[in-house]
Parts: sequence; structure tokens; C-alpha cells
Amino acid sequence: MSLATSWSPNPRQQALLDEVKARGAVSVERLAQRLDVTMQTVRRDVQRLAEAGLLTRFHGGVSLPREAPSVGAWKERQALYADAKARIARSVAAAIPEGSTLMLGIGTTVEAVARELVHKPGLTVVTHNLHVPSLLSEHTQCKVHVAGGMLRNRDSAMEGDNTVEYLQQFKVDVALLGTLGIDPDGSLRDRDLREQAVTQAMVAQARESWLVADVSKFGQPGLAQVAHLRDCKRVFTQALPPAPFPKLLQEWGIALTIAP
Repeated sequence: MSLATSWSPNPRQQALLDEVKARGAVSVERLAQRLDVTMQTVRRDVQRLAEAGLLTRFHGGVSLPREAPSVGAWKERQALYADAKARIARSVAAAIPEGSTLMLGIGTTVEAVARELVHKPGLTVVTHNLHVPSLLSEHTQCKVHVAGGMLRNRDSAMEGDNTVEYLQQFKVDVALLGTLGIDPDGSLRDRDLREQAVTQAMVAQARESWLVADVSKFGQPGLAQVAHLRDCKRVFTQALPPAPFPKLLQEWGIALTIAP
């Protein structure tokens, strides 16, 4: 007989499981806060629930057992630093004037911004990120233009020459960029060089580019350079970045906004 059929969660473990079911994926820190218990208690409960086949663990958090690798991985990324991303998103949305034209890039922080934009009237959004139109679909005062191209399964983004050509038809007020990591030399990194052409098209077609990135991204490596901090006029994060980034931002005249 398996553990899943011979054992039932206690009330605290059931509450943990319900929280994960409601959100799809949650960080251990978030679970501890929501359940008002220690992180050690959460880890013990997660271990027990994972052994029962009711949860799947990943670095820093848990999710429901995977439906598909790409879906599960994306939910895990959404769960990490979720509170920080929400704070950043509110700060960015507050800085965007009503009636703005925007290009939205890839990444869960960019998508957190999209969720906040439902409260901002008169927007026009151009994107190659298929999560964005889904998030904005019920916003009746937002026009959304979606680029075509080849679908990249890992993040539901479009890529290729057709994607770039579509973006080049527009001129927008602000391009919102996400990133996998920011090298100490200031380069914005991704795991896939194919994202470079799309990102550079966004930068070229925007009057300003803003980077949205939680502070964990600063100093993170990545295989491919897709842009540079000097391409950005503003950077939004939730805490003071580590050295050498504050000095570099100051030297390059980039405004740093730390979300409250």
C-alpha cells in the first residue's frame, strides 16, 4: 500500500496543500507567512506531502504534481519571489501614465506588471509574450497587439524574423524588459541567443526602456547577452542591488526605483 493511500494530511498540512492548489506554485517563505509557522515546519510538511505524491518540490518552493514540464517550470518561476514581483509591479504601474503605449517582454516580473495594468485605462500594449494578452483579456480599455512567429514552449514567447518584423511596425513610449540575469559588466543575460533580436527590436522601437527585475537577478550569469543596462533609462527592483550595480547605475545615468 502506498503512503498516499495509507496516510492523510493533518489540518495544517491540508491548509498548506490548499494554498498550493489555489496558487499552482508557492515559495516556502510564502507558505510560512500564510500559515504563520516556521520555515522548518513548512519543509517538514512539504517533505511528507511530497513523499505522498501530493506535491512536487523545486528549489525554494513547491507546486502541484506536474501536468507538463513547461507548465510546471513556469509556475515554479512565478512562485519564486512572488511578493517582490508584486511590489515591483505596483511601482511600475504607478509610473506609467494613462494612455501610454507599451511593449512588454518576457518573464514573470513583466507578467506581474501586466496584472497591475488592468487598473490603468487607455493603454496600448504590443507583446510577443502570450501570457500577457491572457492577463489583459478582460481589460476593456486596453488594446493588445500580439506578435506572430515561432512559439517557444518554455515561456510561451514568440520568436524569429516574423516576430521582429512585427515589433518593428510600432513606436511606443516604454518597453518593459525582463531578464534571466544581470552580469556585473551590465549585460542583460538570457539562456537563448534567439531572444536577442526580439529584445533589441523592443529597445529600438521604444522611446524609453525600463528593466523590471527582482534583486536576485543582479549578478546572475546567463549564456547569451540580449541587451545592456545602458539601454535602459529606469530599473525597478525591490531592494538595493549589490555592488557594483549602484555605482554603475549612477555612472550610466539610470534611475533606480526600489519598490516599497
